[in-house]
Amino acid sequence: MNFWTDQTKTTEEIAQDLLGCLVIKETDEGVTSGWIVETEAYLGEIDEAAHSYGLKRTPRLDSMYKEPGTIYVYSMHTHLMLNVVVQEKGVPEAILIRAIEPLKGVTLMSERRGKVGFAVTDGPGKLTKAMDITKLDDGTSVAESPLLIDIATRKTPKKIQSSPRIGVPNKGEWTDALLRYTVVGNPYVSRKKGAIETDFGWEEPIN
Repeated sequence: MNFWTDQTKTTEEIAQDLLGCLVIKETDEGVTSGWIVETEAYLGEIDEAAHSYGLKRTPRLDSMYKEPGTIYVYSMHTHLMLNVVVQEKGVPEAILIRAIEPLKGVTLMSERRGKVGFAVTDGPGKLTKAMDITKLDDGTSVAESPLLIDIATRKTPKKIQSSPRIGVPNKGEWTDALLRYTVVGNPYVSRKKGAIETDFGWEEPIN
């Protein structure tokens, strides 16, 4: 499966497929990585909550119109947000990576955040700080260092929940659209509700 070349899937489907994929960031301080546990889909031209609604184009949005697999990083309230473009060039639809379950570099991520435990990466601005994702990553490809999304090394969610996106007020039907996807039972999901599963919501790997 290759999200970046297979254009038969919708952005909503890809947002769910990305759950369990591995985000990797290489820096001089070391390598950090984590499993994606929460995403939000943004549907471009028709989506009033998307930066590219109505095919808006500004220098800041340049990455949104590039090839699938292009990284789009923007700032919001002093926090950086990691997105990946998923449709063909010129179709500005993207997925926001909202939370990860750490794998490598846990100590380094904790030091960068000044936090320990689930709070290190249970939100979009938290994970970018923990992984040292910066504006320099904007416009790069997820298939190349230093910021990658590994779609081959992955975990499989037992159950995916869809819910309204977070922080999308006053956008009519798009405020309540069920375009946020989470791994049920994972403690790293932002604003999590419900019980934490002992396996964090993942299926057991098949040997």
